[in-house]
Amino acid sequence: MEEVSVFARVSPEHKLAIVRALQERGHIVAMTGDGVNDAPALKQADIGVAMGVTGTDVSKEAADMVLLDDDFATIVAAVEEGRVIYDNIRKFIRYILSSNSGELSVMLIAPFVGLPLPLLPLQILWINLVTDGLPALALSLEPPERDIMRRPPHPPSESIFGRGLGVHVLWVGLLMGLVSLGVGYAYRVAGHETWQTQVFTTLTLSQMGLALAVRSERDALFRVGFLSNKALVGSVLLTFGLQLGVVYLPFLQGVFHTHPLSAVDLLVALALSTVVFWAVEGQKWISHRRRSVG
Repeated sequence: MEEVSVFARVSPEHKLAIVRALQERGHIVAMTGDGVNDAPALKQADIGVAMGVTGTDVSKEAADMVLLDDDFATIVAAVEEGRVIYDNIRKFIRYILSSNSGELSVMLIAPFVGLPLPLLPLQILWINLVTDGLPALALSLEPPERDIMRRPPHPPSESIFGRGLGVHVLWVGLLMGLVSLGVGYAYRVAGHETWQTQVFTTLTLSQMGLALAVRSERDALFRVGFLSNKALVGSVLLTFGLQLGVVYLPFLQGVFHTHPLSAVDLLVALALSTVVFWAVEGQKWISHRRRSVG
């Protein structure tokens, strides 16, 4: 099986044996067929593809997918689209859970460092609805990553949290929480009444940096292209504008219990919010170096 490329004039039993032999060697097997005798192999394969025009009803019932135009190029396009969708689902989960982990870290660690409630319930709701929602939805529109069709398939049994996603959620969330609480703690010790607003703003802007960094699991943002997903850039800018409104518009200040930040305070929040972005980008660089050395 590892040496022969073509088998001709094979029986249905041979087709089934070929599929099983490939699977036993760890391959992900796709089987295409149109006749009744193809049904056992179509059923056994990881992905059975029946012909929609010339295929029999039996083959269509046994297959996982029916190719309506009988064009094999459509299979390639479907595989690519499936990989893009799966990648974007992972990016969505990576962003949402990391952001929520950051919020949880802020709320759990604050009492241990002597801080009162760092975020009010309405502020948390604002982060979950606006800061989390808009960029996360935009991540679903992320274009295909580089060489997406050249990489081998991942094991079907692999968890959605595989390949480091679970660990990423934990350490990014913890870092985000520590940075936000750190600036809030420093401002409170210095006697600034804006300390809670500083935590709120730094956490919100950190999530915007994270949204830009998780656009690819291996390529830096500068290689992906800043404007290759205009929806995400637009959502980040819109969220930034809405956050400024919550901080500086008087009628929203009363609702969210925020205080206007000075230009210096806002720059501090902006600068610290990039820590998460650079940390994620640095992890990608380190992983790339390890793969290159390996």
